[in-house]
Amino acid sequence: MSALDRLAATIAARRGADPATSWTARLLADPDKAAEKFGEEAVEAVIEAVRADPAKLTSEAADALYHLLVMCAARGVTLADIEAELTRRESRSGLEEKAARRR
Repeated sequence: MSALDRLAATIAARRGADPATSWTARLLADPDKAAEKFGEEAVEAVIEAVRADPAKLTSEAADALYHLLVMCAARGVTLADIEAELTRRESRSGLEEKAARRR
């Protein structure tokens, strides 16, 4: 089991937990807040990418992945759903995928 699988399982286990004692449960209970936090973390990752600091980028990327998975879970989208979509896209080039979205 990968670290992302373990993280997704932990997030799923927090559903229904007390939001007063779990940050994850608090975000799962408020999908809009989960989305806001993901946006903040994504921007912080971009900033560190531009600054070219690999250690800080690694930390911010981990934060962004966590918040992405929480945001998705808050709306009923699982890591397995995301992996299935990525698998579906494997047979196409990135340019083909983008062109298909514009239609």
